[in-house]
Amino acid sequence: MRLSGRNLKCVRGGREVFSGLDFATSSGEALAVTGPNGSGKTSLLRVVAGLLVPADGVVALEGGEDELSLPEQAHYLGHRDALKPALSVAENLSFWREFLGGKAQDATHCLAAVALDHAAHLPAAYLSAGQRRRLSIARLLTVRRPVWLLDEPTSALDTAGQELFVRLMREHLAGGGIIVAATHLPLGIDARDLRMGGGG
Repeated sequence: MRLSGRNLKCVRGGREVFSGLDFATSSGEALAVTGPNGSGKTSLLRVVAGLLVPADGVVALEGGEDELSLPEQAHYLGHRDALKPALSVAENLSFWREFLGGKAQDATHCLAAVALDHAAHLPAAYLSAGQRRRLSIARLLTVRRPVWLLDEPTSALDTAGQELFVRLMREHLAGGGIIVAATHLPLGIDARDLRMGGGG
């Protein structure tokens, strides 16, 4: 499997964020998107996820499921944890399993993988910022998708949470997955660097 972007251009609010951008990464590989604030890291992830339409260029996934689009084969973990505070931890995960479709993994196993199984029946509103991030990470596990698009994935995680996530990323790559992560911090895994220019 190979994920690539060719001659990508992104314009937001009348401002050119980046242009002429090329990248490629394959199964078992991670790409760390780095650069100063305002250089287009998040915008690039959103283009790959199908949340933004590029002004020019194309993004392609070769070797995936032919009948599925790239966004249907990718998980996007953004800055904000997309959780419903009134629902329990387990209910939030069930919502995402049903919304995402596809073959779902056992919810208890997914929560155990992020050390949240003890909090399954607690309302998400009771979780700390780090626990909310762990629950968002559990969403990556509940329905298998080969491409993980991660925006500052270790934000709000303590040392133990970061180590846990490193292990999960390594397992995803070992299974043939692809990771593209926008980050200011080291990911803790082997990754090629895609440096974005600009600033602001």
